[in-house]
Amino acid sequence: MSSHPRRAVLLMARELGLGGSERQLAEIALALDRERFEPHVGCFTNGGFRASDLHDAGVPILELGVRSLVSTSALAGAWRMGRYLRQHRIRLVHAFDVPLDLFAVPVARFFHTPVVLSSQRAHRSLTPGGTRQLLRLTDRMVDGIVVNSRAVARELQAEDDVPASMLRLAYNGLDTSIFQADGPRADLPWTDKGVVIGVICALRPEKGLLTLLEAFDRVRGSHPGVKLLIVGSGPMLEQLQARAGSDCHFEPAVRDVTPWLRAIDIFVLPSLSEALSNSLMEAMSCGCCPVASEVGGNPELVEEGRSGLLFPAGDSRGLAACLTRLLEDANLRRRLASNAAVRMRDHFTRADSARAMATIYEEFLGG
Repeated sequence: MSSHPRRAVLLMARELGLGGSERQLAEIALALDRERFEPHVGCFTNGGFRASDLHDAGVPILELGVRSLVSTSALAGAWRMGRYLRQHRIRLVHAFDVPLDLFAVPVARFFHTPVVLSSQRAHRSLTPGGTRQLLRLTDRMVDGIVVNSRAVARELQAEDDVPASMLRLAYNGLDTSIFQADGPRADLPWTDKGVVIGVICALRPEKGLLTLLEAFDRVRGSHPGVKLLIVGSGPMLEQLQARAGSDCHFEPAVRDVTPWLRAIDIFVLPSLSEALSNSLMEAMSCGCCPVASEVGGNPELVEEGRSGLLFPAGDSRGLAACLTRLLEDANLRRRLASNAAVRMRDHFTRADSARAMATIYEEFLGG
């Protein structure tokens, strides 16, 4: 047992729904060692499906009722948070996403919380200019900034003048008992049993899906039976559907992606910008052979030639070359897929992420 009493920590995000930050927050709160920490969770609005998991585990949830940062609800939420910090003797506040970086950090400082941490879980270059300027102010108010990839850390140092001494790395983690190759597979619309190339992501421009369609066009003529599966929703759906052929099938976003991942042989993440992709991690853990653009944190997940293949972002010819290698060498495809799953189990589990975060918390709390 720890020689220190349990320290109360408050982990905060806008809501408790489907988003990647919300998932990581909930999983950290559930996995923290209860002998060392007393986790609490705060959010603007409650009711997301992760709230029930937290409630069942006995994790208190503070709902602030903040509708907008420029409304009277923000002021009321700040006082509600301040009372909670004092009532529960919160020793550390950790904001997990941008709205809470901007809200919780100054509130925690105003109420003299001993340790205040923020997070940067996506490339800040995607953040609107005004918000980015405000984040640079909160950078100066925190004790540390937790990042989920070395790529994000490098960007903060180079573009936002954040000193390396402020940055701490905690990779995303996943539950490998859920994300595994064994289990139900989704029913696909094709009767033939060709190789399935697929992706599961939001259908937005930065995901590089036009590059994937162009690469698929290059390989399907010489590889009869190969199929393309795109699972997700977003503003590019109609454009992508108009560009795709009959060998491409679209499915809307789903809460449980595991049956669809198990139906994919080659998972492609063609992003033009990426911090650390939960979707790529889930695919690797479910036994897909991963192919990813060489941007952001992707090379931190995929070891070229060992646990997957990498290609230059936006390069449809380079992606087509990777796909051709895998379509023509089933043994290579299986070997890379197996190594990818082992890599997730060995280095990127929920327990790994919780241990990394606990180490960060204890460093700043002093023991």
